[in-house]
Formats: sequence, C-alpha cells, structure tokens
Amino acid sequence: QVQLVESGGGSVQAGGSLRLSCAASGYTYSPNCMAWFRQAPGKEREGVALIDSDGRTTYADSVKGRFTISKDNAKNTLYLQMNSLKPEDTAMYYCVPCGTNYWGQGTQVTVSS
Repeated sequence: QVQLVESGGGSVQAGGSLRLSCAASGYTYSPNCMAWFRQAPGKEREGVALIDSDGRTTYADSVKGRFTISKDNAKNTLYLQMNSLKPEDTAMYYCVPCGTNYWGQGTQVTVSS
C-alpha cells in the first residue's frame, strides 16, 4: 500500500520560507514523476511543481522563481523549498505520484501579510 506523508508546513509571514517534505513508501515500482499540488479553501486544486525521473522540473507560473522541487531517491523523499512566500500561497499542500490517485493527508501552509 502506497503511503505519502507530507510535513514541514506552518505559519509564516509574507517573504518567509518553508521547506515541505513528502516521505513515500509502499511502491512496487518507482513512479516516473512526482508532483506537488495545493488547494486553498473555496478554490480548485492547483498543480504547483513536478519533477520527473530524470530530474527535470516544471512549475506553475505563480511559483516560478520562488519554489524549488527536488527529490532524494535514496530516502524516497520529495521536497518543496518555498521562498518569498505570499499570502496567496496559503493552502493545503499534497504530494502525488503522477498518474495515480494516491494522496497523503497534506500539510498546511499559512502565509500572513
């Protein structure tokens, strides 16, 4: 059974930084990519960043230049470094293996102005 455990969220002021982690376990195969999504209250779920098996990354326009996705294959852990945070980044953040419907419990990020 695939398990995804996100952590690292918290409350910060605008301009601050957070580093999210996602510990994955239970894979019978390695996913070809991993992604971070977020969902704010009353808003649709939004893809934030993606990293493929070769380490190539893709970002939503809203976070380009501020967020960095990375992974540690040896630790089966996905990261999201978030800098220059804005109030509009406030949301629950989730990591997801691409093309699957596996979701963890998420980690809350709250940015105050």
